[in-house]
Amino acid sequence: QVQVVESGGGLVQPGGSLRLSCTTSGSIFRLYAMYWYRQVPGKQRELVATLTRTGNTNYADSVKGRFTISRDNAKNTVYLQMNSLKPEDTAVYYCNADGRVYDPNYNYWGQGTQVTVSS
Repeated sequence: QVQVVESGGGLVQPGGSLRLSCTTSGSIFRLYAMYWYRQVPGKQRELVATLTRTGNTNYADSVKGRFTISRDNAKNTVYLQMNSLKPEDTAVYYCNADGRVYDPNYNYWGQGTQVTVSS
């Protein structure tokens, strides 16, 4: 069973920055596509950032130019650097490790970390 654990959320003022971390058990993210999603109550989960198996990245239009997804192979960790935060970025952020290219059951989620942007 793969463990996925997010951390780094918190309260930040508008215009501030946070860095979220997603640590996986083992080095699966080198083989898996890694995603950051976010969700606010009453709304569907929204895909924020993608890091493909080949290292390509992609971002939602709402965060493009402000958020950056990256990885540290030595630490088995994927990061989401969030700059110029806005109140509308407030959400629970989830990390997803998707290995369904290998097996339909290989899809793992973390427990989420709360990000609140408020003055």
